[in-house]
Amino acid sequence: MVEDPKKPSKNDRKYYMFALRIMGDFGVTLAVPIVILAVLGQKIDEKYNTGSVFMIIGFAVAAILSGMMIYKKAKKYGEEYQQL
Repeated sequence: MVEDPKKPSKNDRKYYMFALRIMGDFGVTLAVPIVILAVLGQKIDEKYNTGSVFMIIGFAVAAILSGMMIYKKAKKYGEEYQQL
């Protein structure tokens, strides 16, 4: 029986699923801290009438935290990719 060249093989499927898992994980890792810290900063700004200072600080802290988490996860996923 000849395989259809357009249909991905089981090995390709493994790589596609791995890529989708990475995309989802990275997306959540980026979005959650930004949303939480920006909303928290916004609430503090509203409470103390400080303009957008704390919201900007929240974005900055979220960017730093997300960057550190993405770096660690990228290293882990790199090792896992080598084992595929």
